[in-house]
Amino acid sequence: MIHLRPGGDQFPEDVPSRRGPARENVSETFGMEKVFCRDVAWRLRVVALWGLILATCCGVVVWPAARPLLAQSGVEKLDFRKVVKDAKDKVFPAVVFIKCIKESHAEGKKISQEMAGSGVIISATGEVLTNHHVVDKAAQVRCLLTDGRAYEATVLGTDKDTDLGLLRLKVPPGAKPLPFAALGDSTALREGDFVMAMGAPWGLARSVSMGIVSCTNRFLPDRSEYSLWLQTDASISPGNSGGPLLNTSGEVVGITALGVMSGGDMGFSIPSETVRMIASQIRDHGQVNWSWTGLKLQPLRDFNKNIYFDATDGVMVAGTDPESPARRAGLMPRDRITRIGGEPVTAMSEEDLPAVRRRLGFLPKGKPVALAVVRNGGTLTLKMTPREKGKVEGEELDCPRWDFTIKAINRFDNPELYFHRKKGVFVYGVRYPGNATQSGLTKGDILIKIGEKSVTTLDDVKTIHKKALENIKIKHRIVMTVLRNGLMRQVVLDFKRDFEKE
Repeated sequence: MIHLRPGGDQFPEDVPSRRGPARENVSETFGMEKVFCRDVAWRLRVVALWGLILATCCGVVVWPAARPLLAQSGVEKLDFRKVVKDAKDKVFPAVVFIKCIKESHAEGKKISQEMAGSGVIISATGEVLTNHHVVDKAAQVRCLLTDGRAYEATVLGTDKDTDLGLLRLKVPPGAKPLPFAALGDSTALREGDFVMAMGAPWGLARSVSMGIVSCTNRFLPDRSEYSLWLQTDASISPGNSGGPLLNTSGEVVGITALGVMSGGDMGFSIPSETVRMIASQIRDHGQVNWSWTGLKLQPLRDFNKNIYFDATDGVMVAGTDPESPARRAGLMPRDRITRIGGEPVTAMSEEDLPAVRRRLGFLPKGKPVALAVVRNGGTLTLKMTPREKGKVEGEELDCPRWDFTIKAINRFDNPELYFHRKKGVFVYGVRYPGNATQSGLTKGDILIKIGEKSVTTLDDVKTIHKKALENIKIKHRIVMTVLRNGLMRQVVLDFKRDFEKE
């Protein structure tokens, strides 16, 4: 503990001298005026005041005799320790520890594993905010409150694009009221503001860490399609995912989603501005019905690519996806879109792109929208008709005894496979050891035929697989035609051996 003792840094004008008249002759001895002494006293008083402010913020004990200096400036009214405690007390009871039983097909077979994460209750009805990746493919979700109560939860919906999920606790009738936290305004945050991260790091049920906002609008390539991120140096570890980031007013200003373990503490949270928008969509539709245009955008000042366009408004078209609404509308690379549906739009830097994409993502589906486009110095209007984005990840299927799992090809999840086959299924996981491994099947193989039958859906494979197992005593080999890296090849799968029982 550091103690600031009074007296030593005060001047004789304020504190009666214990040395008598000799103290009054200081200015005469050095040829100075008392006015100068008073000026120095005032300056040192300011320095002392800042020292006391910092001491208060850092938890330093201020002796009573030193408090008048703080009282004169009103600083004594702010006890930072109390601010932190009050903010924590508002939100901490609403933090939940989440345990999920998740089903995975990535290892070539269907397996169930227990995963842990965090969440925060945001309504009296038991709505819980968390991350998509915490409850994705969860067969069972259980939540533990800070007061020891435990409830199962229903997944109301999730959105992979923003990594948000919304749950509802299954609270029995007559249970005591649930604590819940209020959503704050993330747009009011500034770099240097104090924040706290709450959650269950490493599955340790509950924890609080403190830091500052390092950046209020962090752009993360491949993770910032519709939203920017709040960056903080508050300690964030695996298990904190889905937990709240709160300000000193005790309001949730973000949902923690990412952490960097090397190179210093660096965590990222989804801003409450985005959370409100996504939670509302999930409540109404059970998902976020994004519109898809197929537009690839570029800012006017692209520092990373060292490309700078001579314009002060609009956003550049970097390209369009094949068969997309944007390509069908006639949009071309280097076009500059200045208006969407009559409203001006501008993306000067990459931090402005998520807002533009979000605007495109909420355009009405199936309804033409006018785009004002600058091309080769001239202005033209193009009509684009967005359509539903749909699922951003294909469904999965386990094929026991064949010892591999398959997954539907998805434009957004598997663009490299979608390039070769617009509709189909591919080998998602291969069990080792197993029959698929011994036959030479590998992850990423696109299934074209099984035997003499073409396959394009999970149901096609499911039907063939079922019949193959029913006739295993008669025939235990089957020829599979696959597309691997654009080349067709055939693989003979022998599934006589049962690795599951060995």
